Amino acid sequence: MSNIKDIKLAKSGHDKINWVRSYMPILNQINKEFSETKPFAGKRIAMSIHLEAKTAYLAITLAAGGAEVSVTGCNPLSTQDDVAAALAELGFEVNAWRGVTDSEYEEHLKKTLSCCPDVMIDDGGDLTQLLHGECREYGRNLIGGCEETTTGIHRLFARQAAGALDYTMIDVNDADCKHLFDNRYGTGQSTLDGIMNPTNLIIAGKTVVVSGYGWCGKGVAMRAKGMGANVIVTEIDPVKGIEAVMDGFRVMSMNEACALGDLFITVTGCRDVIRAEHFDKMKDGVLLANSGHFDVEIDKQALAAKAVEVWERKPNITGYRMPDGRILNLMAEGRLVNLAAGNGHPAEIMDMSFAIQAKSLEYLVKHAGQLEKRVYQVPREIDAEVAGIKLASLGATLDVLSDAQREYLESYN
Repeated sequence: MSNIKDIKLAKSGHDKINWVRSYMPILNQINKEFSETKPFAGKRIAMSIHLEAKTAYLAITLAAGGAEVSVTGCNPLSTQDDVAAALAELGFEVNAWRGVTDSEYEEHLKKTLSCCPDVMIDDGGDLTQLLHGECREYGRNLIGGCEETTTGIHRLFARQAAGALDYTMIDVNDADCKHLFDNRYGTGQSTLDGIMNPTNLIIAGKTVVVSGYGWCGKGVAMRAKGMGANVIVTEIDPVKGIEAVMDGFRVMSMNEACALGDLFITVTGCRDVIRAEHFDKMKDGVLLANSGHFDVEIDKQALAAKAVEVWERKPNITGYRMPDGRILNLMAEGRLVNLAAGNGHPAEIMDMSFAIQAKSLEYLVKHAGQLEKRVYQVPREIDAEVAGIKLASLGATLDVLSDAQREYLESYN
């Protein structure tokens, strides 16, 4: 039985799902293929991922392949209640609503795992964490799973290095058709959308401080620059720092940047990137936004401790008045601003990422019992298949090597 906000919201959710379906040609093709081949017949799939329209269509595609799918969110503010209702109306088990408490969030994760899945999709590593702890018994049928995002991959590799990974996992985040497009173009566009929608403020002319210059940070910085911002990048990696400089950005420490920025965006996957000492130097009216998976990149506790007044200025914007009268504005409670205050990545981008997920789950089922308990990269042939379908949908064609060319490239003479 599903645990959702209100089944009466389903009509709007169906409309959203049908809209994104029109712009997801790769999943459409995989849906048709799965409907014929039924790779997940008799299998249960647990999904913990941002529950919005694109995610719903992934769940529908997996169900077309014969799976019994249980779905929950992976962040307290990223679930769209109408989409959750639509999935529940279609017969999926859904345990999610926007604005869950920490205890409700964990209970939803546990209920989703109670189906004892054969394969799973995790986003951030919370399902994986439970399966290695108090929900270990729910992993008795688990062939393996896929991890969607950078933060979850960090947790997986840390667990693997410690010899504490009990299941086969596929690193979807680092597939080329995921991180090169989802992390860069998806995060770049959706983060700025999530900031602009509730604030109704201009980006042009502002100093935007982007913390982290991985693929997500590259995308955010590129989009902000394209909209006329003066972009500063903060980094801990000297190579990424050089790359940011050569891409045309100023690079400095947060201790320097905190006094200059009008808008701060964290995309590091780490904690305490913006801290108490930084709040003391910030301008009146700054915007603080996070696009990392967890709400730990901006130290909310330190911000609240410094404030003499805290209040909701607008939906998804909390004002913190400092003792000297300055107001610092925290967006979406420091959670993923692109999902908590926006609609997440564009459908065409998630089409690639979720196609990788679908084909990676199929790969796990096909290779059940043959894989070690470690983190695997997405097989190259899956990346190539997804890229090929995407290119065809864009009307693009590629050259093909002749036999002579292939022989030349493979020869050492």
